[in-house]
Amino acid sequence: MEFIEAGKIVNTHSVYGELKIQPWSDTDDFLCDFDVVYIDGKPFEVERARVHKTCVLLKLAGINNINEAQKYRNKCVCVDRDEVDLDDGAYFIADLEGLTVIDADGQALGKIREVLTLPSHDVYVIRGKDEYMIPAVEEFIREVDIEAGVMYVSTIPGMKTEKGGASDAN
Repeated sequence: MEFIEAGKIVNTHSVYGELKIQPWSDTDDFLCDFDVVYIDGKPFEVERARVHKTCVLLKLAGINNINEAQKYRNKCVCVDRDEVDLDDGAYFIADLEGLTVIDADGQALGKIREVLTLPSHDVYVIRGKDEYMIPAVEEFIREVDIEAGVMYVSTIPGMKTEKGGASDAN
C-alpha cells in the first residue's frame, strides 16, 4: 500500500469530532469518495464527508468529540494510491516532480522541482542550467511519460525566469 497525501487537517468542526480538511486536489470533493483515510499511517473509517466552502468536513470513526479531534490538527490526511482513479491526462504531483523536461528541439531543460497550484491552472517549475515556469496546459505540454520519467514540452519566450537555475539538470 502506498499513501498519497490528500490534504491537511486545519481545524475541528462541531462538538462531535468532525475534522476540517484543506484538500490538496483539483476538486474540493475528492476526499468525499473514500471509505477509509489514513492519518500517521493509521486507517480511519469515514462515517460521513461533505464539502464546506473550500474545505472538506470528515467525521471519522473513533473520533467522537472536539477534544479527540484537536489531537489531529495540522496532520496530513492520506489515501491509498490504489484506490484513486485518475482521469486521462491527470497525474499525482508526486509523480510529476523529478521528471526530466525536454523541449521541442530535444534539449533537456532540467527537472520539475515544484508544481504551483494556481486558480487558473498548475505551473511546472523546471530547474536545470536555467529555470523555466511552464503552464500545465495542452498548448505547452506535448506528452507526459511517467514510466520513462520524461515530459515533452513546447516553450515560448518568457518562460525562462530571470533567476536562472541551480545546475541540477540531472
